[in-house]
Amino acid sequence: MQTTLAEFLRGTPDGEEAKSIVGKCVHCGFCTATCPTYQLLGDELDGPRGRIYLMKQVLEGQPVTESTRLHLDRCLTCRNCESTCPSGVRYGRLVDIGRKVVDERLEAEGVRRPAGERFARWALREGMTRPALFGTAMRLGQRVRPLLPQALRNKVPRPVAAGAWPRNAHARKMVLLDGCVQPSMSPNINAATARVLDRLGVQLLVAREAGCCGAVRYHTGDHDGGLDNARRNIDAWWPLVEAGAEAIVMTASGCGVMVKEYGHLLRDDARYAERARRISALTRDLCELLPDFADNLQDMAGAARRAGNGQRVAYHPPCTLQHGQQLRGRVEALLTALGVDVRLCADSHLCCGSAGTYSVLQPALSYRLRDDKLANLQASKPDAIVSANIGCITHLQSGTDTPVQHWIELVDRLLE
Repeated sequence: MQTTLAEFLRGTPDGEEAKSIVGKCVHCGFCTATCPTYQLLGDELDGPRGRIYLMKQVLEGQPVTESTRLHLDRCLTCRNCESTCPSGVRYGRLVDIGRKVVDERLEAEGVRRPAGERFARWALREGMTRPALFGTAMRLGQRVRPLLPQALRNKVPRPVAAGAWPRNAHARKMVLLDGCVQPSMSPNINAATARVLDRLGVQLLVAREAGCCGAVRYHTGDHDGGLDNARRNIDAWWPLVEAGAEAIVMTASGCGVMVKEYGHLLRDDARYAERARRISALTRDLCELLPDFADNLQDMAGAARRAGNGQRVAYHPPCTLQHGQQLRGRVEALLTALGVDVRLCADSHLCCGSAGTYSVLQPALSYRLRDDKLANLQASKPDAIVSANIGCITHLQSGTDTPVQHWIELVDRLLE
């Protein structure tokens, strides 16, 4: 698909990258078959191919309308289309650029989002990305949870005990991204990770100066703010990397896909480009890290198999893991080796509707996707549902009484 960039984008990094991405699209339409919003709405403009046409028009300087913004807003950025695309179109990068350009063009013409939308986006950027502020608000919400309206109660999980953090020192060390919302919403996830790695002879370190991975700001159009978050994390982790830390460990796949893109996003930053590339190269999701310890896990597997005997779980692979990071099959293989009966549901490639801030900004579509996903997950009558991202876990738990947890918590219990 040939694109002639408008003057205001010609020669800019975003413009040239977007042009290159659009140029790979052959309008085959395979992507529409796996696009959740196209399946729900049946509108070509609410599928990847239609959105690419809209963004092509924007890149070429054609008029931008609120309808253009609406169709881009409805995109989950699940990147299922990238897994389906035979031409390697990097749609996730394109829609990030397209949303930013559309917002800037409409703002320049005085067409602002409604006040409610502006406030919601501001609150997400400023509230979710500050762990201390978010944690205080979450604890308050949990105390009055029964009194909250359902929409808010869905975002406030019941309190969960933070498990003990191991105190053993090991020669092998790795760095954990603590995350923005996970420590207050599900504090046992990171503690369980530390305990499992401790059993494997690895000490997990946390750089307290690190914070939000940058995804919330970046994917809601605040690219500068998202990149500032990235730079702060690189500065916080770099001394630990230089001291010999082997990996940057991700327990939330949404954060993992963002940190793995630091090298690309900061490629033109003379001060940070090399360090960003190194940080991205060191970043590992848990499911790609633990197979490195296969021999150790095998030694523990006998007791674990007995512990897991007969337990059935339904596994929901987050989009950020299976499409964003292209990591499939690893969680299922690990849990199966530990004696767990793991089931993938029908249409396991489809998004659950959480999608970062999507469940707040597009609740109607988000809850339709959640309910469809839960119906499929619960078809096998599992004892529990497991996933790999705090957003998916919280979103799914809001619609079911079946326990929903991170898979590493299950592993931690099996290895006790």
